Amino acid sequence: MKVKEIAEAAAVNPDTVRFYTREGLLNPTRNPDNNYQQFDTDDLRRLRFARKARQLGFSLPEIRAILDQADDHHSPCPMVRKVFEQRLLEVEREITELQQLRERMETALSAWRDMPDGTPDGHTICRLIEHWDDSIPAKQAQE
Repeated sequence: MKVKEIAEAAAVNPDTVRFYTREGLLNPTRNPDNNYQQFDTDDLRRLRFARKARQLGFSLPEIRAILDQADDHHSPCPMVRKVFEQRLLEVEREITELQQLRERMETALSAWRDMPDGTPDGHTICRLIEHWDDSIPAKQAQE
């Protein structure tokens, strides 16, 4: 298969195929007649795997490590579970942080509705940002 053909078979764009090839996840051969890259079914399987792993949030180095273990005939499943459990904890932490940011943003927007616009005067830059939390407890503003 050529780049375009493997890309279509894996439902990715050709640039994705080229990227994974440069990163060493795919190992095409060269057609001696025209020097085009030729991909086989193993490359297609690896490309589909990499796409699915990316959809689950695995990084390129993690995908490479998984493929390396599989290439060495070792089950990467224990590593996948461990990495995924850690990643899930990170995502949950990020969600909490984003929810707190959303609450701060909603509080600020509510406060800004009643605040007048100001012109920088050498003491202030933008009153909206500088004074959005004047009316809320300090702990809530820091969250």
